[in-house]
Parts: sequence; C-alpha cells; structure tokens
Amino acid sequence: MKRVEGKTAIVTGGALGLGRAIALMLAREGANVVVTDVKEREGVAVAEAILTEGGKAAFVRHDVAEEGEWRSVIAVALDRFSRLDILVNNAGVALSASVEDTSLEQWRWLQSINSDGVFIGTQQAIAAMKQTGGGSIINLSSIEGLIGDPNLAAYNASKGAVRIFTKSAALHCAKAGYGIRVNSVHPGYIWTPMVESYLAAQDDPEAAKAAIAALHPVGRLGQPDDIAYGVLYLASDESKFVTGAELVIDGGYTAQ
Repeated sequence: MKRVEGKTAIVTGGALGLGRAIALMLAREGANVVVTDVKEREGVAVAEAILTEGGKAAFVRHDVAEEGEWRSVIAVALDRFSRLDILVNNAGVALSASVEDTSLEQWRWLQSINSDGVFIGTQQAIAAMKQTGGGSIINLSSIEGLIGDPNLAAYNASKGAVRIFTKSAALHCAKAGYGIRVNSVHPGYIWTPMVESYLAAQDDPEAAKAAIAALHPVGRLGQPDDIAYGVLYLASDESKFVTGAELVIDGGYTAQ
C-alpha cells in the first residue's frame, strides 16, 4: 500500500541510521525523497538505492546549521518535484559529557545542529508548505528530550528544545490555518552507527550494550525501521488529526 504516494519528502541526516531507514521507507511507500546529509558518499548511495527500486530521489549535501543551505535544499524539492509535503528533521549529533565536562564550544556546536537546524528547517518548510495547502513536519527528538541523563547535558538540552519547539510550531500552524502538522518522535536506544559508536567507546562495549538493552522493558535495542514506521504514520494522511504530539517509540523505556 502506497501510504504517501505522490508526496515529496525531505529527510535530513538521511545517509545513515534512522535517516536512511526513513528515506527508504518513505520511498517504498510512494514518496519522492530528497536525501540530505554532510556524508556525501553514503547519501548518494541511499538516493541511488531508491532510484534502483523504481522510486524518485535526489541527494543534496547539506549542513543543517546553515540557513543558506536550507534554501538550496527546499529549492531542489520544489524544482524537481514541484512541492514539499513532508519534512523529517532527523539530522543530529551526540556528545557524551556531563555539565561540568562540556565546553561552551561543544555546547554551541551541538545546539547548532540539533536545535538550530530543526528551527531553520521547520521555518523554511512552513513557508513552502503553506503555498500548496499543507504538509507534515516531523522532528526527531529522543527519550533524552523527556528524561535526564547525567552524561548527556548538551544532548538533553537540545532534544528537550526540539520537543517543546515542536508544540509551539504546531500551535502556530494550526491557528494560522495552514494545514501543516508538526510532531516529534522520541526514540529509545536504536541500533544505529551513532549508538554503535557510543558503545564502542566504552571500556566493555558488549557489557555496555547489554546494560542499555536491559533498560528497555522489551529487553532489546530498537531497529531503525521501528522508528521509520512511526515517521511514516505521521507523514501520511492517517495522522491528519495529530499535531503537537510526542510519538514515543522506546520499548517501554520511559514508562518505568
């Protein structure tokens, strides 16, 4: 079933991990997909995989912290596919450090991608979507936008910002009558290159992986498609009455 057939989507951070899974999922369900990332080789490979399967896709190198690059990405979507219906603000970075161990330079770097990038993308997507009758903006937050972690000070702050900013943007769009829905997704620990890299830096990676898996009542880490299916729902018309919401996909982590 083509749940987003004919829609055009931008997926940031689409080269690897969650972004890759989301881009491929949306394409399989009929969307035209603009894949963006700073990782060019991997991003091109995702777009080519979509094209090989008969879908429509383009890759754009994109630093989400740069406003001018956002204008170029939006322009590609409009020039290639005539409209923008879906934006998935997925690009993000992590930093394992407490408040005492985080430098101001590190703080600002992380916020520029995780928080500023979501703001710029949402703002520019609204401008494009309201011209064609609406759309769906999906912002990737995290369980770390709902709960605290002593060693994720900057990351907690950025993902908390995404959560509440999403609600503000959703209310604005709804009250303005734009037909644009804005929602956040909150993954638990998902087996992606980011999590794999984090675990590899631990003294005993296998023990660390087992310990993190045990924090999820379902007893395992999530898979990228677990999140992609949630994004697909929010991108589709099935969620037409959903805005300003938090879709938590975490194996029960935050239910405890």
